[in-house]
Amino acid sequence: MNAVSKIDLTGLSGATIADFSDFANSQPVIPERATTERRRYRTIWISDIHLGTRGCNAEMLIDFLDHVDSERMYLVGDIIDGWRLKKKFYWPTAHNDVVWRLLKRAKRGTEVIYIPGNHDEVMRQFTGLDFGGVAIRRKAIHETADGRRLLVLHGDEFDAITLAHRWLAHVGDVAYEFMMALNRWVNAYRRFFNLPYWSLSKHAKAKVKNAVQFISNYEEIVAQAAGSRGVDGVVCGHIHTAEFRDIGGVEYYNDGDWVEGCTALVEHFDGRMELLHWADEIAARETSRPTAKIEMLAA
Repeated sequence: MNAVSKIDLTGLSGATIADFSDFANSQPVIPERATTERRRYRTIWISDIHLGTRGCNAEMLIDFLDHVDSERMYLVGDIIDGWRLKKKFYWPTAHNDVVWRLLKRAKRGTEVIYIPGNHDEVMRQFTGLDFGGVAIRRKAIHETADGRRLLVLHGDEFDAITLAHRWLAHVGDVAYEFMMALNRWVNAYRRFFNLPYWSLSKHAKAKVKNAVQFISNYEEIVAQAAGSRGVDGVVCGHIHTAEFRDIGGVEYYNDGDWVEGCTALVEHFDGRMELLHWADEIAARETSRPTAKIEMLAA
């Protein structure tokens, strides 16, 4: 029996350290890519993967994980979508392979810190424990290479709809799933014509005034809360909008998501922070390949 079948993915309450360790020692269906382009960072933050949903860009995340390494990795919530799994079970091979890569990373010595969000809130009951080398925490303080202190948390704590009107959050989740279904159709069409990935939902959010105002208000609330705790900045996820900017003297970072934007936040070894837009990275890589072939023929 495959080790992953022991884990209750819809509730996760049946998971044990042995389950995660067995799974980490298993082999992925999609093998790790051997690449000389693997980049090293001091720290990587990713969030809002939403494993267990059709909107999750697991293959793109696998490509990312196979091209980067770090001393520390933060999983900043909504890694597994318990809300969606409770309604309908969906767990393709690629989602297994994402989990395998994350656990294998911890086994190989990367410090992996998992901060559950609202969609994987069932994992919050394990706060303070380690599973397969992954430390589960409610929040964390990260110190950068140049000495800045950053509060790391998912961010649903500052979403009034999630906190006060959970039923409304679920209604919004249904509407969002419809938008993501359209997003999949659009990108299937684009792939057919060899066009790069494009996020319909991200484009819609940028065009809708209320969505833009919500994002701006959310960022300001999170930054103010971080400032009141005496830290230099904050890293969060939750709203699927990658960003970093100064808000009232507080550094606000949002690492984005792997449903719409396919982004990650990284810290270089000198403390510099950077947002990686992986769909753009893949598109640039694909564009450069024909040129490389022509150069080889010319040589």
